[in-house]
Amino acid sequence: MAMKFRSYFPRFKDEGEVIASFGQARLVKYLDGKYELRGGSKEDRLAAKEWISIFCHDVVVREL
Repeated sequence: MAMKFRSYFPRFKDEGEVIASFGQARLVKYLDGKYELRGGSKEDRLAAKEWISIFCHDVVVREL
């Protein structure tokens, strides 16, 4: 009788961790080391980019 382990262990989905917020914009870091800037107005995203350039200058951000 073979057991199906997939039914016991749901698939893992890396939804990322919010590192910082700038108005409605969110800077999200994933387990693979990639960063993503989500949402926000043009001003929110500009503030996020300025903050990143000062405090996380080695980070390359993907925008959505």
